[in-house]
Amino acid sequence: MSAAAPRVLIVDDHALFRAGVRTLLGEQVEVVGECGEVESAVAAIEELEPDVVLLDVHMPEGGGVEVIRRVADSRPSVRFLALSVSDAAEDVIALIRAGARGYVTKTISGPELTDAVHRVSEGDAVFSPRLAGFVLDAFAGELPAAQVDPELDLLTVREREVLQHIARGYMYKEIAAQLGISVKTVEAHVSAVLRKLQLSSRHELSRWAAHRRLVD
Repeated sequence: MSAAAPRVLIVDDHALFRAGVRTLLGEQVEVVGECGEVESAVAAIEELEPDVVLLDVHMPEGGGVEVIRRVADSRPSVRFLALSVSDAAEDVIALIRAGARGYVTKTISGPELTDAVHRVSEGDAVFSPRLAGFVLDAFAGELPAAQVDPELDLLTVREREVLQHIARGYMYKEIAAQLGISVKTVEAHVSAVLRKLQLSSRHELSRWAAHRRLVD
């Protein structure tokens, strides 16, 4: 393995997938660690200072956007490459706006992923072909406003899910059951959403969500 190989941290909530990524990357990069959720990812980035973080979009207790936001100021040299099953425009835009240097889907081949990691480590921006159009359109102002809403972008993926359930009238216990998390965690997410959006009640949250057409 070359001394110049990028040092990579793999962040994904599926252990089997992380093992597969290690195998795909082979000896072309130096995998310095792996994590399965936001808290451990933040700690690992702070401690290991990898060159590139291969980052899943959707994870328990938050997602890729939350990881980037929590380490962006303290570790500005770390570069992020999103690796996700999602090719939804809102996910792509949220990660790029948070500070990711690229976004590729999990259909990518081993050689393509290795190349993407090297390019991101060198400062390039890398996207799967179809996703590049989302980014160009977003920064040209061609996507619907809700997809590039700065207030909505303050929220993690999980916080958005909780917000949508609140707006539909679900109680905390029902939301916890729907999302597979504890009632205390739901309460924590609601408090975080209220704080970030500078709102004071469930009623205001519901109106905020309805105004942005977040509820079916």
